[in-house]
Amino acid sequence: MAGDADGFNFSGVLALVIGARGGLGAALCQQLRGDPRFRQVLAAGRRGDPASSTDTGIDLDITLPDESSIATAAAHVDTRVKAGMPLRLVIDATGFLHGNSFEPEKSWRQLDAAHMAHAFAINAIGPALLMKHFLPLLPRSGKAVFATLSAKVGSIGDNRLGGWYSYRASKAALNQLVHTAAIELARQQPQAICVALHPGTVDTRLSSRFAKSGLEVQTPEAAAARLLAVIDGLSAKDTGGFFNHHGEPLPW
Repeated sequence: MAGDADGFNFSGVLALVIGARGGLGAALCQQLRGDPRFRQVLAAGRRGDPASSTDTGIDLDITLPDESSIATAAAHVDTRVKAGMPLRLVIDATGFLHGNSFEPEKSWRQLDAAHMAHAFAINAIGPALLMKHFLPLLPRSGKAVFATLSAKVGSIGDNRLGGWYSYRASKAALNQLVHTAAIELARQQPQAICVALHPGTVDTRLSSRFAKSGLEVQTPEAAAARLLAVIDGLSAKDTGGFFNHHGEPLPW
């Protein structure tokens, strides 16, 4: 299980949810906004998304070939940090499994360079750039968490079925990026935590159509509550880890 911390023992702090347009991202925002420990919850999404149309919304697009929108969003958050609102929680709820005429591959015969590039852009490169710009904004002391949504199928050790090449490989890359960033983060902010979380199968546009009989399919609200409970229980010794929505470690 993830560590035995007492959660965020702070009040008046800032949280940021990236990918707030999706079903799970929206549910995370809603539940965090009901948590009195957080003074403000910022919702980051692509321009024109409902999440970025309010005074607590930020335009941010990880699908672009440059990182300008990420840098601009980080600068916006930094103004609030410098105004006395510490950034204690960042959740990256972005991800790509299918769409844009791309479907999970059942065989190597279906491998497509454009599909693979798109999956890596959203599932690995985008989160890496988020870490580049937002990890430095976490406080130097006290608990702070950067959590990104990975997937159990990104586990190499757990892969017994094959298929889903682009999704599996891009999430495996994300896990490595998280683990590597956590090592560097610990040198500068020893109480900060950088982790990859598997949310399970959630009834959202990304994964619901691939749910198989016998799998537990969660509502976005239930999945968000589980993930936030896992985050609350994390301690510094968990940084760099890969956990499921029950707080149990997953194999690399």
